Amino acid sequence: MADLGNILLFFLFPVSVFTALTALAAGVTKRRGLLEAARRGAYAAFAVTTLAVLALEYLLVTSDFSIEYVASNTNFALPLFYKIVALWAGHNGSLLLWTWIVTIFSAIVAYQHRHKNNDLMPYVLFVMASTMVFFSILSVFISNPFQTLYQEFGNTLQEFTARDGHGLNPLLQHPAMIIHPPILFIGYVGSVVPFAFAIAALITGKLGAGWIHTTRRWALTTWGFLAVGIVLGGKWAYVELGWGGYWAWDPVENASLLPWLTSTAYLHSVMIQERKGMLKVWNMALVIATYLLSIFGTFLTRSGIVSSVHAFANSGLGPAFAIFLSMGIIFSVTLLLYRRKDLKPDEEMESLVSRESGFLFNNLLFLLATIAVLWGTMFPVISELFTGDQITVGPPWFNNIMIPIGLALLLLTGVGPLLAWRHTSVETLKRSFGWPILGSVILVVVLLAFGIRDGWALGSFAISFFVMWTIVVEFVKGASIRKKNSGENFLVAMYMLSRKNTRRYGGYLIHAAMVVMFIGFTGNAFNSETRAEVGEGDSFDLGPYTFNAIKITEDQNENYSSQTLELEMYRNDRLIDVITPEKRFYFASEQPSTEVDIYSTFREDIYAVLSGMSNDGTKVIVQVYRNPFVTMVWIGAFILGIGTLFAMLPNLRESKGGAES
Repeated sequence: MADLGNILLFFLFPVSVFTALTALAAGVTKRRGLLEAARRGAYAAFAVTTLAVLALEYLLVTSDFSIEYVASNTNFALPLFYKIVALWAGHNGSLLLWTWIVTIFSAIVAYQHRHKNNDLMPYVLFVMASTMVFFSILSVFISNPFQTLYQEFGNTLQEFTARDGHGLNPLLQHPAMIIHPPILFIGYVGSVVPFAFAIAALITGKLGAGWIHTTRRWALTTWGFLAVGIVLGGKWAYVELGWGGYWAWDPVENASLLPWLTSTAYLHSVMIQERKGMLKVWNMALVIATYLLSIFGTFLTRSGIVSSVHAFANSGLGPAFAIFLSMGIIFSVTLLLYRRKDLKPDEEMESLVSRESGFLFNNLLFLLATIAVLWGTMFPVISELFTGDQITVGPPWFNNIMIPIGLALLLLTGVGPLLAWRHTSVETLKRSFGWPILGSVILVVVLLAFGIRDGWALGSFAISFFVMWTIVVEFVKGASIRKKNSGENFLVAMYMLSRKNTRRYGGYLIHAAMVVMFIGFTGNAFNSETRAEVGEGDSFDLGPYTFNAIKITEDQNENYSSQTLELEMYRNDRLIDVITPEKRFYFASEQPSTEVDIYSTFREDIYAVLSGMSNDGTKVIVQVYRNPFVTMVWIGAFILGIGTLFAMLPNLRESKGGAES
């Protein structure tokens, strides 16, 4: 099976090259036959890569330890579930997954546009196939997942079959492993589709809104996958790493955030181009930046230039990614500069107090956030380049920069929809902003009365209240008008209103989701924790909670040994729950793992971690965190997913006699 996998990967390279060159020739010569050949090449690349993925899965599931990748990421004791998802546990397998997703998207795009966009499609397929060529080179020549395992015997290397594998990294042995990496990869890889259409538009000079309409759902889909993938990664870190948080401004976390920021900016500013013919250069730049930042994120995880718990160590792929990224930047920027005169806006901005200016300020803030995150992420590398020492930029620096930017962006989500196109009158401003501002001020006074003094927290709660007010008013006002005109009941009127403009009201749901998530983020201002050394019968306190250590147990199976602490949790002398944090040691990988236990409510999480043994070995060390509002982050993420799906629905068309889809 390994030989078949190698044959398939070696075949993928010429197929990808053929598809790219044939597509380029089709664009130059305008020959439909060549375009059809390129389309078939995309289908063939998908088929070949799919078979290669299945071949690797077979080797993983059957524990063929003659293959280096299988021996490095699995072992006999590993449950079947984790053997399957080990496909993306190491950098060789994850690159094959990257390649597979590229070929899937290329085949889908080729099929979707088999009878349309014939002027753009040759160059679209050329760009996507060029990406396939790059990743096929990596999989075939640099990081082949079918590489045979070798061991040194004397002075020679000989093929070798290990008696057992090293096992899966304990941090990866979590159910989130099955969904987080693929979802995030889809978000990364999906950015190639809008990028390919943008480059095709630049090459052909067809710079109207056509390519934007074609890629709208692709852009929204990949944005949604990126957002959900980022949140799932935060949830995974929260329940697995045992440090009490879900976001640490880790370089690889930041790498996933960067393309999300530029993609979010694009989804907002593209509406200005569609409606007013403005920001054409800006939108092109954002689409290009999103794709290149996705490649940059993949580069960060594999280059070894930054230290991260998420990164693949010593993969040797850094130079290849650096070259590909540099070529992408040079090619894209050159093309954009060449067409800059053809991307002049159709209209000029008339007023700073308008919806157009709101979108512009929104984009500037996203740009500022992107620059800040990129600078903070790369600062250790830059400092080492100039001083010889790596100076790390920690979470406090990121928080000081990003909290005000984030709150300003949140505020604009409420302000923007209330502004009129072209110009907003003073009377409109008073009518739109009066009540929500008054309500926010009253909320701040109430929070102050309850003893909240943190300025950023007060600002976040006030802005969240303001934005949610404006969103609710938009739904209620629109539904009330429809109810009056149609005679429908209020809920039906709200549903029909939303279905007639899914993009607008799906956007409102996404904004509401961000409000809920920001409330969750704000809870970090009130976190507290304690650390205690306890034996059976000992107790300790955290805020209004008392914890009694009931029992310490030890266990073992063929995969790992474990130590578990049983803690009774009381509040006001009433038993709330029994929590059982656990410490594991995995035999195959010889690595420890922390299994936290969390008691969650809407108000707060009680998060318990078993850290280890005391110095004298008679007690265990337990760390308990009290994290307010964390559940709101996960609820907000769920609403965000619903809003994204809703925004992708086609608008409901209505006839005079009723509604029809």
